[in-house]
Amino acid sequence: MRTFWLVLLVGSALSLGFVILKQRAPKGWLMRFCVHLVLAAMALYALNFSGWGAGGYVPLNPFTIGTVALLGLPGIGLVLGLQWIVLA
Repeated sequence: MRTFWLVLLVGSALSLGFVILKQRAPKGWLMRFCVHLVLAAMALYALNFSGWGAGGYVPLNPFTIGTVALLGLPGIGLVLGLQWIVLA
């Protein structure tokens, strides 16, 4: 079963990469994406050490930073909500 999910993940990642590379990307998209990643990491860092997270700690890893970079502030709520549901 684990092999099935790994093959599905790799296949979907390759097809997503193919679709992204096939389309014309506007100039500066990589720089804008990197800025979003840095801002998301800084926001999560500030949230963790400010005490605003209601006692919750959001780990700084590529998945949480990527979620917050793509979704913005609702991404922080999503990560906190998922953490609350999984750990409760």
